[in-house]
Amino acid sequence: MHRNSETVSTKLQRIAEKARRDPSCMFTSLFHLMNKELLRECFAMLRGDAAAGIDQVTKAEYGKRLEENLTVLVERLHRMSYSPLPVRRVYIPKPGSSKKRPLGIPALEDKLVQAGLARILTAIYEQDFIEDSFGFRPGRGCHDALRALSYEVEKKPVNYIVEADIKGFFDHVDHEWMMRFVAHRIADKRVQRYIKRFLKAGVMENGVVENSDEGTPQGGVISPILANIYLHYILDLWFERRYRPTCRGNVRIIRYADDWVACFQKEEEARRFRHDMEERLIHFGLELAPEKTKILEFGPSARARAKRRGEKPETFDFLGFTHYCSRSRKGGWFRMKRITARKKFVAKVRIFKEWLRANRTLPIRDLMAKVASKLSGHFAYYGVTDNSSGLMRFAEVVRKLLFKWLNRRGKRGCMNWQKFMLLLAKFPLPKPRILVNLFTLS
Repeated sequence: MHRNSETVSTKLQRIAEKARRDPSCMFTSLFHLMNKELLRECFAMLRGDAAAGIDQVTKAEYGKRLEENLTVLVERLHRMSYSPLPVRRVYIPKPGSSKKRPLGIPALEDKLVQAGLARILTAIYEQDFIEDSFGFRPGRGCHDALRALSYEVEKKPVNYIVEADIKGFFDHVDHEWMMRFVAHRIADKRVQRYIKRFLKAGVMENGVVENSDEGTPQGGVISPILANIYLHYILDLWFERRYRPTCRGNVRIIRYADDWVACFQKEEEARRFRHDMEERLIHFGLELAPEKTKILEFGPSARARAKRRGEKPETFDFLGFTHYCSRSRKGGWFRMKRITARKKFVAKVRIFKEWLRANRTLPIRDLMAKVASKLSGHFAYYGVTDNSSGLMRFAEVVRKLLFKWLNRRGKRGCMNWQKFMLLLAKFPLPKPRILVNLFTLS
């Protein structure tokens, strides 16, 4: 089955085809793929400016003797003598909050091994994952999930939305269940053992190592695929194979990593899903965040009922956008529209403000180029159908903050509005515009 002349990519593709053709196939021989070729490709994809783990080894340093280092690493892997180091925990500011968010930084070789294992797992499980799972998957992204949601709400009979959030999902994945799910497809014991070693590697903070009894590796390259595998079995398959067949009305779940919404035609089926889903998650060691989980009326009939009560229809947040009931400009038929969620907007403004305050002394040309890049990145994500007002508001706030901090570079009042307009004419900033059409399904 395996030909030495084949590239790793070709072998992974062949494994993917086998997984697609035979959903019951259990792969017993995979670890031979963890060779220098695969790890060399993984090394090339590492960020050069990424922070070092507890080994303090950077990409540049490791790359000086890359072939020698990879040879030794592969030998250790195949002798089963390789053991992952604990993840170095640091804290970074949490956007839109005064709190700080924990971040895990793995050692460099751990990043390489995780990336190699992740490519193997992805080749197999990509054939199993349902179409309505969008997070951390090749060729899929947030906009695809939003596009699918728009189609479902506007083209299908949807009257209720269940908005759900798992409390600390990545920190509470049950290791025993995780390994049982992996074993459905991966029978290679060496792959299983290394996945388990990464799950158990622990976290180092202030020189003290904490054991990892639950959760996926903090900051690990392998965490997204492991999270998708976990949710595939406990949520996606359960919904598609067990819950959906019991429903009489239209139902659909759209998931991006641990963030999802479920659409329902009938209220009783939405409420039953809310109850059954919570019980199922508890069975697998997870818990819903009650303040972020709700059932709401949504859709054409919900808009009409709210109007009769003299109220506005409810809204929900998904992937950084607040979704609300509205009508089209022409024809007046129902439309679900969206705008940048208030929490995300505040967080993005705070991040930009803090960055600008720290970098306001950069040369004008460099400063304006970086501001333009940040605006372009914001527009690339939030520039979706109907969000013109959200884009324009953000652009206006950025301009005002830029004017404020440029005015503090020298003598107060040195930059008046007229001079600022001349500066913008010389170093123009990108204009807010819609870049992503959510009307068409890709």
